[in-house]
Amino acid sequence: MKKDNLKNQYRVNEQIRARDVRIVGDDIESTVLPLRDAIHLAEQKGIDLVEISPNAEPPVCRLIDYSKFIYQQKKRQKEMKAKQVKIEVKEIRFGPQTDDHDYNFKLKHAMGFLADGDKVKAYVFFRGRSILFKEQGEVLLLRFAQDLEEYGKVESMPVLEGKRMIMFIAPKKVTPKKPVVEGPLIDEDDFDEDDERPIEEPARKKPQQKAPKEYTGPKVEGENWDD
Repeated sequence: MKKDNLKNQYRVNEQIRARDVRIVGDDIESTVLPLRDAIHLAEQKGIDLVEISPNAEPPVCRLIDYSKFIYQQKKRQKEMKAKQVKIEVKEIRFGPQTDDHDYNFKLKHAMGFLADGDKVKAYVFFRGRSILFKEQGEVLLLRFAQDLEEYGKVESMPVLEGKRMIMFIAPKKVTPKKPVVEGPLIDEDDFDEDDERPIEEPARKKPQQKAPKEYTGPKVEGENWDD
């Protein structure tokens, strides 16, 4: 059976050990009473005496229905949990010899990810004998981190794991405006030979409007047909 840690967190009524307590509650003036008098007052009102601040001097106790109090605490915890922002991890892949055009393209995407509050996992993928250029891959990642210094901070330095050299960059609490990036995050290093490239549909031509035909029927007397 799963234990309810929230219930075990608070002392109630006779479980309270202090000699005197400060009582608070709805429509109750804060005052210090002997513990016995405080429990008696709670019994008169048909509610409980719940110790909410045991380290205060004297301890603070709330006059409230204990079941209602636990429900409110659980509801508050759920609301706080729902407000917590979930951080996604966005991957950005490089080759050991990525050119400046592709590098700048992916740099802008990384800026956008960090500005949105996402974490960036940047890595260099080494194919075959390109593992010989691991030092070059490390330099590329360190340059990447330096260029993103305004947007994020390095969580872990480049580490070689198998055929990948990986580095994590976390967003800063206050980040600049997200840069505008056009086009998909695709470059030559992201495709293997068997990958299918996206096919662009040809632009459709607009239909040409036909000129109105000249009226050749019988004319009615009194109408002007030269307009």
